[in-house]
Order: sequence, then structure tokens, then C-alpha cells
Amino acid sequence: MIRLSAYMVALVCGFNMKAIIIEDMPQAIAALQADLATYCPDVSVIGTAFSVVSAAKLLRQVKPDIIFLDILLGDGTGFDLLEIFPGLEARIIFCTASEEFALRAFRYAAVDYLLKPIEPEQLHVAVQRAKVQIGSNRESLNVLREAISQPEILPTRLSLHTQERIIVTEIDQIVRCEADGNNTRFVLASGEKIFVTKTLKQFDQLLERHQFVRVHQTHLVNFRHVKGFEKKDGGYLLLKNGDMIPVSVRKKMEVMEMLEK
Repeated sequence: MIRLSAYMVALVCGFNMKAIIIEDMPQAIAALQADLATYCPDVSVIGTAFSVVSAAKLLRQVKPDIIFLDILLGDGTGFDLLEIFPGLEARIIFCTASEEFALRAFRYAAVDYLLKPIEPEQLHVAVQRAKVQIGSNRESLNVLREAISQPEILPTRLSLHTQERIIVTEIDQIVRCEADGNNTRFVLASGEKIFVTKTLKQFDQLLERHQFVRVHQTHLVNFRHVKGFEKKDGGYLLLKNGDMIPVSVRKKMEVMEMLEK
């Protein structure tokens, strides 16, 4: 098991947070409680539940800051519980198994999740984020629910977390993404620009099935918004909004083939 330094444990000790665990496997509840006591001592578990019904009863009695929520419960899903409490203010951290479609859904929604068996470092990071982002985002949770309930359908929306807020946007309205160090700047068809603290590589992998192409080291382009290709000055794409995006030498052939199609 990974051991966190005393300094890393101390980072999460700024204020006490109340948590509940909703999980249908007793051994998983016990393991998470033990890890929280060891690695996140400022998190107090004030209740546990094993089903939608028992969780609903618990939430009528207590008001947690964090909910560790399993997706599949014996009598329903975690989303059923969220429907019962639409005004829930607690930060949701989902606990999930390793199905690839589920992990992809979480990336679209940008919702925190812990992959079972839970690693202490992942738990630490999730709690750290919860400390500075108390309050669930209903739109992001809706994106997640849609993606998980219809795994055969390509998601149409993407949740973008900035330092100030969470923005859910239609993917076809994203014109392009541009790397800015370890961050990414999104340019929308409306002209709005959104600065997200994730790398361009993460979005490259997520959006490749949506006709997005990494045409340059720092540029990811939605081909639905491409107007044409200019061969001069080394070659660049002309987008419908007037932006001109350079195309790297090694990507030029791929870009030409896509334009021909």
C-alpha cells in the first residue's frame, strides 16, 4: 500500500468535513473508512448506507459535505438517489469498477471518481478537490448519467472545469482547443474562450471520435469548423470563424486526406 508523507496528510487538515459512504459491499465500506481515518483525518464518516432506500433515509437525517457514492446499488443506482434529492449540496465522489465505458463517461463529465480498489493517493487527491469545490454540479452529473446510461451513443456534451466555475458545452460548438503549458484554452463558435487546467493531450484522446484532429503540437481542431487549407507559409487551416491554425509537416498528409473526404 502507498504511504503518504506527514506533509501530504497535513495538506487536507484545514477543516473538518462530514462524509457518508453509500456502497452495497460491507468490505468496501470498511476499507474506505479505514483509509479515510489514516490518510484524510479531517474527514469524519457520519453514516453509511448500502442501498438507495437506506441512503435516502440517511440523507433525511444528516447533511454531509462529501458523499462517496457507488453507481450500482442493490435496489437501483446512485443516480436514482440524486433524483430523490435534486437540491443536494454535497460534493459527490463516485466509486466505480474498471469498465472502460464508465471511465470514459467520467472524463466527459469531469466528475470526481475513485477506481476500485481505491488507492490512498487517489483518495487524497479527490478529498483535496472536494475541500475547495463544495457543492455538486447538476449539469456535470447529468452529462455523466447520460453517458453511462447510453454507452453505445457518443456523448454530445462536455463538462469543462475552470478555476472559477464549471461549464457544460455542446461538443459540436467547440471550434478548437489550444495548449497553454499544462492548460488548455477552448474556443467556442460563439466566440467565448474557456481556460481549463488540464493538458491538451487529455482532450485529444477524449475528442478524437468527434472529428477533432491534433494538427499541431499546440492545436486540436474540430473539422466541422474547417473552411479550407492554405498551402502558403508552410500550410495552415482556415476556420469558419476566421482563425488560422498552423499544420505541422507530419500532419499535413492526414489533414489533406480528411479534407478530400
